[in-house]
Amino acid sequence: MKILMVYPYYPDTFWSFRHALKFISKKAAFPPLGLLTVAAMLPEEWEKKLVDMNVTSLTDKDIKWADYVFISAMVVQRDSVKDIISRCKKLSTKIIAGGPLFTTGYEEFSGVDHFVLGEAEVTLSPFLEDLEKGCAQYIYNSDDRPDINETPVPLWSLINMKKYSSMNIQYSRGCPFNCEFCDIIILNGHKPRTKDKEQMLVELEALYNQGWRGGLFIVDDNFIGNKKKLMTEMLPAIIKWMKEKKYPFIFLTEASINLADDEDLMQLMVEAGFQRVFVGIETPNEDSLAECHKLPNKNRDLVASVKKIQNHGLEVQGGFIVGFDSDPLSIFKSQISFIQKSGIVTAMVGLLNAPRGTRLYQRLKKENRLLEGFSGDNTDCSLNFIPKMNYETLINGYTHILNTIYSPKQYYERLKTFLKEYKPPKTKMKPQFKFHFVGAALKSVWILGIKEKGRRYFWKLIASTLLRYPRSFPLSMSLAVYGFHFRKIAKKLSCTPIGNTPVLEQSEPGG
Repeated sequence: MKILMVYPYYPDTFWSFRHALKFISKKAAFPPLGLLTVAAMLPEEWEKKLVDMNVTSLTDKDIKWADYVFISAMVVQRDSVKDIISRCKKLSTKIIAGGPLFTTGYEEFSGVDHFVLGEAEVTLSPFLEDLEKGCAQYIYNSDDRPDINETPVPLWSLINMKKYSSMNIQYSRGCPFNCEFCDIIILNGHKPRTKDKEQMLVELEALYNQGWRGGLFIVDDNFIGNKKKLMTEMLPAIIKWMKEKKYPFIFLTEASINLADDEDLMQLMVEAGFQRVFVGIETPNEDSLAECHKLPNKNRDLVASVKKIQNHGLEVQGGFIVGFDSDPLSIFKSQISFIQKSGIVTAMVGLLNAPRGTRLYQRLKKENRLLEGFSGDNTDCSLNFIPKMNYETLINGYTHILNTIYSPKQYYERLKTFLKEYKPPKTKMKPQFKFHFVGAALKSVWILGIKEKGRRYFWKLIASTLLRYPRSFPLSMSLAVYGFHFRKIAKKLSCTPIGNTPVLEQSEPGG
């Protein structure tokens, strides 16, 4: 059997980092971990190839070679998925589809021969058994939550690691919280399931043996969902392994803001090699936090919490949302103020949307406020519901946030605010000279320091960093490059201001 795994094209968004990756001559930020894991679950004797369309083109020759094409995707990749399905059907190659996009909305896709939904550890095996017998069904689905210690090591040999800026790995699935807008508990459950330390070390060893050195994203929904196991078993094991291997990886992950409440946990993470954490801040407005049931963020000084994490040597990336029913008209200025004061350089601000199956989706459906379509990209100015706030005011306010926080002046000011708080850990990773580092430095100087209109702020940042925070200079330059990417994306978005509606400053709720 010949199997072609295809990962669809990811549109140019804030999260693609495509414009930043060009500085270091990389094609994509991360490889398709789901497909690589599924590939390891297939019979060893089957021939397997993988085409990541973010790295290379999918040719007709690739499709014709395969007996089956496996597709996995997220909602934001929908358009590319439909194109792949159309091409496969024209060439009479059968399609097997799974992953988040299909699990929550497979009805939208005609032309797929078999849907393997839910978690592959549960649904893939029955499909393979039926396929061998010649009686494969159209849909395989289950709400069962498997023991992820049974998940095999991803088949890393299918990719060219040199094309990616970072690798990825999974430690746990599920989240203990129940935010109204989030579909994580639909896909992965409410109770965090973790791998044992032995399994994690096997996976780290596999990447190490493949020759990978550098960034490693632990892709958990909430890395600290099971703090006890993390602190008593997993982190001590990783610390020991990293020391033995002379610190080959730099870890980044996702966590909730209550990470700031546990100094011992933050210290262990830094000792293990963690340098960055993404946190869902969402909004500084207490009423909106209560509305969306974002419990760990309520009744706390969010700026102080962010700075505490930064003080412990972890860069905080933040996710923010506007468009809640409880948002006042002042929310746009409040979001800008919070982002600037917190020093969250990588601040991802999006419009609220209601993914299918979420509590928000169900509530809006009952209120007859749902609209057709959900792009999966909450930064493209599309809404799949009727907001309480005047639509023009919401779009204009959102545009104002993007134009402000990504402008060179505010962006570099925020970077300097971050550097004041950030206490970088002493690096234990052995420096590796790579030619693309030289190219990245030259490109940075040419594009950010000479070509861009905001170049004077770039040079001020360089001078300030070298004088005050020399240990943070490499990170500072990386974040400056991120800023270039964010500005490129912001300019391309379809968030054009509507009419002459001003960004209002009143604190009354929008109607």
